[in-house]
This record gives sequence, C-alpha cells and structure tokens, in this order.
Amino acid sequence: MKSLGRHLVAEFYDCDRNVLDDVEAIEKHMKTAAHKSNATIVNTSFHRFLPYGVSGVVVISESHLTIHTWPEYGYAAVDLFTCGDDVDPWKAFDHLRNVLKAGRVHVVEHLRGKYDEIGIPEDSPHKAAV
Repeated sequence: MKSLGRHLVAEFYDCDRNVLDDVEAIEKHMKTAAHKSNATIVNTSFHRFLPYGVSGVVVISESHLTIHTWPEYGYAAVDLFTCGDDVDPWKAFDHLRNVLKAGRVHVVEHLRGKYDEIGIPEDSPHKAAV
C-alpha cells in the first residue's frame, strides 16, 4: 500500500545509561541515524534535563527523528518519521539500537497518509513511501 510516509514508534529498553544521559552523544547518534537513513538534515535541537535525561529532534526535509531518554530506567522513546521513497527509517532504527546498546526493543511501523484513505491515485507522480 502506498503512503506519504512511514513512522516508526520505537521503545528501546536496557540501554547504556551513560549514553542516554550524554546530550552530545545523543545528538551525534541521531544525526548519524538521519544520514544513514539517507535523510537531509534541516535543523536540530537537543536538551539535557536535570538531574538526568535528554530530549531532542532532528528536523529533516523528509519529516523528523525524535528521542526522549530516561537514563535512570535504561529506556529511550524514539519516533522516526520519514517521507518519500529515498529515505529508510529502518536504517536509522538499526543504528540507534546498536549505539544505545539496547538489550531489547519494541517497534511499530505506521503508514502515514495512505493513498487510498486520502484519495491520491496509486499512479500519482508524488514520491511516496511503499
């Protein structure tokens, strides 16, 4: 089924707590995840909370990648939303799973803007996710 975008909603458990609390490392890993997925970075914003935790967003031409960490629980919530045929959110997911050293994960993929639900013909020239 064709859609405008793919949205991975991911739960990362049993992660490296030191990485989860390092705002510079998280920003670097999220930017690398964007590059690995073939996305074009537009802007980033990351913040470290006190006493611990990091939130951040990588705005990409194709949508966004976001993260919020709870180092005290070894947990990170991650959204990877990409549009178009040329960007693969699963490559970003694989990279983050590895660098966060997740012991286990749970991920669900949602198709956003399904052609048949918004009335776009299947043969539309719009570049869509498949």
